[in-house]
Amino acid sequence: MNNPDNNTVQVTIYGKSYTIKGKADSSYITGVANYVDMKMREVDDGANSTQEEGKVAILAGMNITDELFSARQDKDKIVDRFEERVQALTELIDETLST
Repeated sequence: MNNPDNNTVQVTIYGKSYTIKGKADSSYITGVANYVDMKMREVDDGANSTQEEGKVAILAGMNITDELFSARQDKDKIVDRFEERVQALTELIDETLST
């Protein structure tokens, strides 16, 4: 039985075709696959010699994960600054209302 919430998309990553099934929109799935392909090619282009496909995939995965972790840290800093400003404004409002 097919799940109507799943999309099936044919993508190519690093020269190999894959059939991907997922709940996301097909253009999103294709975009993710294209990004992975781009990152793998960046790793391969940056190597001094021909790399094994598995090694390229692991290094690309490390690069993508580094991007994710950096984005999370940036988001956490923004949230912290926002919470500090909200707290300062709340204190200012409380002071103003109490006078």
